[in-house]
Amino acid sequence: MSEWETRLAASGYRLTAARRAILQVLSESPVPLSPLEICRQGQARCTSLGPATVYRTLELLEKESLVRRVYQENGACAYLPALPGHRHAILCRSCGRAAEFPGSEDWESLAALVQQATGYRVEGHLLQLMGLCPDCQREEAK
Repeated sequence: MSEWETRLAASGYRLTAARRAILQVLSESPVPLSPLEICRQGQARCTSLGPATVYRTLELLEKESLVRRVYQENGACAYLPALPGHRHAILCRSCGRAAEFPGSEDWESLAALVQQATGYRVEGHLLQLMGLCPDCQREEAK
């Protein structure tokens, strides 16, 4: 049983064939995947897997901090396995691969400045960077 399966079971969730297929697809992908890509690839493992199940499972996995939602340059969302702790993602604008980096508690001072300047109460944040991965940088240099 994978760590994801263990964590879901410990939280009281059933480990259906569809959920296992989704977990396998996500864990094997080198790039973030859209829900429809997850569905297509997951159907090879569980023929009854449908888009509604994928969306519900992704919502559950995100709630349990097992996946991270990222936004691609075209505005579409995709998902990747989440590492534990306060982390953010960086996506390669060329090949689509993603990496996570540790978040910083320094954002709280920025939130305080934003609150003071706007009157808004900051309740959360989303930080994602775009760039070129080392492989794509080497390719671009050629």
